[in-house]
Amino acid sequence: MTRQRRYVLGGLLAVLALLAGALLADVLATVFFAITVAYLLFPLREELTRRGLSLWRASFLTTLLAALAVLVLAAPLVLVVVARVDAIVAFLASLPPTLSVELYGYSASVTLSQARTMVVSFGRQLARSFAVVAPVLALKLTVFGMVLFALLSRPADSHRGSLAVVPAGYRDVVQALSRRTRATLFGIYVLQAATAAGTFAVALVLFFVLGYPYFLTLAVLAAILQFLPVIGPSILIAVLAVAHLAAGDPTRAMLVFTVGLLFVAWLPDVVIRPRLSRETADLPGSLYFVGFVGGLLTVGTVGVIAGPLVVGLVVETAELLSAELNDVGVSEE
Repeated sequence: MTRQRRYVLGGLLAVLALLAGALLADVLATVFFAITVAYLLFPLREELTRRGLSLWRASFLTTLLAALAVLVLAAPLVLVVVARVDAIVAFLASLPPTLSVELYGYSASVTLSQARTMVVSFGRQLARSFAVVAPVLALKLTVFGMVLFALLSRPADSHRGSLAVVPAGYRDVVQALSRRTRATLFGIYVLQAATAAGTFAVALVLFFVLGYPYFLTLAVLAAILQFLPVIGPSILIAVLAVAHLAAGDPTRAMLVFTVGLLFVAWLPDVVIRPRLSRETADLPGSLYFVGFVGGLLTVGTVGVIAGPLVVGLVVETAELLSAELNDVGVSEE
C-alpha cells in the first residue's frame, strides 16, 4: 500500500467517523458507557473462558451478570419506596388543612387542596415524561447490552481493528494508553462505589443522631442517590427540609439542610474521591477532581467517566513523552 493511499483511506475514515458521530449522537453516550464497562469485564470473561466455557457462553454470562448488577443496584430504591409507601400516605393524611410557614419574618400559607393540586399536576407531568422516556430508555439499554456483548465476544477483532490503523512504531503507545484506560476506569467505578458506601455510613450516623425513625432507609436512599451526578443526596436533604417546614419546624429544617448538605452531600465527594484516586486510578486527587467536575459540567452525565479518563490519558501521554525526551542526550554547555 502506497503512502498516498494510506492518507486517503485515513481521511475517508475520519470523515465517515464524524458523519457516524453526527447521525448517532443520541446513542454515543450509551456506546461510550458500554465500552468502558467492557474494559472492566474483560478479566471476568477471560476467567470464565479459562474455566472451560466457550467464548460465546462466557461473553453471554458476563453480560448477564452486568445486567443483574444494574438491577441489584436499582432494587433497594424500589424496595424502600414500596416498603415505606404506607408511611408516606400516613404523613400526607396527617397534614393540617392549612400549612403556615414562618421564617425570619416571612410567612406563607398553603391550603391542603392547593398542595394536592400541585402534587397531582406534578405527578401527571412525571407520568407523561416517563411514558415518553421509557421506550427510549429500553432501546438504549438494548443497544448497551448488544454493544457490550459484541465487544466481549469478539475481543481479538476489536483489538486488531484498533491497532490496524496505527503505524507499527506507535503501537506500544496505544497499548500503554489501553492499560492506563483500564486502570483509570477501574478506579473511577471503584471510587463511585466507595463514595456511595461512605455516604451510607455518614448518613446512617447523622440521621440516627437527628432522631429519624427510618434512619436506615434514609441512609440507603442517600447512598443510592450518590450515583446521580450533580443532585446526588442533596435532593433527599432538600425533601426532608421541606417536610420540616411544612410541619412548622423551621429550626429543624435549617439544621437538617445545612448539616445534611455538609456531611452527606458534600463531604464524601471531597474526602473519599481525592484520597482514593491515587491508589485506584493512579491519579493525583486534584487532577481526578478537576476531570470529574469539568467533565460533568461540560458534557453532563457521561463526563463523570469521560472527564477523569481524559485526564488519565493526558497524564499517561505526558509520561511517555517524558520518557522519550529523557532518552535523548542534552548538551551540558
